[in-house]
Amino acid sequence: MTDSQALTVRIIETPSLGDRSYLVHDGTVAFVVDPQRDIDRVLEVLQADGVRLTHVFETHIHNDYVTGGFALAEATGAAYLVNAADEVSFARTPIADDEVVQVGPAMRVRAIATPGHTFTHLSYAVSTIGDDGTEEPYAVFTGGSLLYGATGRPDLLGAEHTDTLVRHQHASAHRLADELPDAAEVYPTHGFGSFCSASQSDATSSTLGQEKRSNPVLTQDEETYVRELLAGLSAWPAYYAHMAPRNSAGPQAPDLSPVDTADAGELRRRIEAGEWVVDLRTRTAFAAGHAPGTFNFGLDGQFATYLGWLIEWGTPVTLLGETSEDVARAQRELVRIGIDRPAAQATGDPTSWTTGELTSYPTATFADLAQVRHHRRVVVLDVRRTDEHRAGAVEGALNIPLHELPRRTGEVPAGEVWVHCAAGYRASIGASFLDAAGRTVVAVDDAFDQARAAGLPMVGTEEPDAG
Repeated sequence: MTDSQALTVRIIETPSLGDRSYLVHDGTVAFVVDPQRDIDRVLEVLQADGVRLTHVFETHIHNDYVTGGFALAEATGAAYLVNAADEVSFARTPIADDEVVQVGPAMRVRAIATPGHTFTHLSYAVSTIGDDGTEEPYAVFTGGSLLYGATGRPDLLGAEHTDTLVRHQHASAHRLADELPDAAEVYPTHGFGSFCSASQSDATSSTLGQEKRSNPVLTQDEETYVRELLAGLSAWPAYYAHMAPRNSAGPQAPDLSPVDTADAGELRRRIEAGEWVVDLRTRTAFAAGHAPGTFNFGLDGQFATYLGWLIEWGTPVTLLGETSEDVARAQRELVRIGIDRPAAQATGDPTSWTTGELTSYPTATFADLAQVRHHRRVVVLDVRRTDEHRAGAVEGALNIPLHELPRRTGEVPAGEVWVHCAAGYRASIGASFLDAAGRTVVAVDDAFDQARAAGLPMVGTEEPDAG
């Protein structure tokens, strides 16, 4: 929470998707910017703070999650403000560049056209209104425009639009810097691990003045910014393609009630039918013993991002968790990306999830890999993205990015496969897919910067990334 003058900003974080929503109030009335699908979190804050929601602002038609804006407005009677230029199939309060909205007596919100992440992107500059009517600029909610040390990526609408959008993004950031004071707080929606960000920053707060001094979009000339940003773009999750159409249709509130429980026989039938049965436990627990044919997407990582990236859209998903709370958490994560209802669930111990024996595979470090390669030939599979692999890799490693692996398992050479990524999470997912396909695997649960320290021969310039 941030307090300044008469306003309170409540930050509602969704770290698994790298996003933030915001609830701003003056103690009596409130507005919300870019709410996530699970609107109960917003309703809880409204109740706890004893304020009434009057407006919901959408900065853009989102690509990385299903919005809760339409459902929140319906639930509270608030006005739902979406760019008048966006083609949507629901009733909204249209808003356009430079329009001003009064929110209660103390807050004034101005829409600022900031194309770049999308063509119709809006930022919202908020001012406080004093008792004497004096307007004081306070903050700007920048969505996928100006982020902390970065900007939103400009390539999600297709390669044919990327050059135009990246130049719009540069101009939009400079418009914000020119029109708003240095002291204005910056509140972006993306950029906390979201693939909607062109690059990543560790910052958790900033002002326009700070961004002027450090953000490449404001310190570089247009051509340099364009060249360097485009050179740094990498793959983005496949599920993004389904988000904008869903958001343009006005998504209803999700059903988070528990789904039916499946016994071991039903789980086996679902696996044999090609459905996904997903084990939510940690990678260490999964490796030690799991039901054959299940996949490991642990709740301790970017669960929804990677599941949504890898799955063939529409494939039924069954969730396996140690507790009902784990399943409920996963279910909440999935509705945020439009996977509305799991097919089934099961909880407890993995011995109850199979009619036969559990299967397992070892985990190891890069030092272990270095030792093994002195004694026998093994396959080293790097499931990091192509850009990560090019920046630095174990010599002789085969690179199949994790998001491509389910469709390319047949390309992995015969033999024992040591799977690694940058920190272990993606390696576990990849190892679980190979294990389900009957391969002999070892999951490297180690930081990539330990590979060189272990004496493994390397190619490229090592630049480890998290994940």
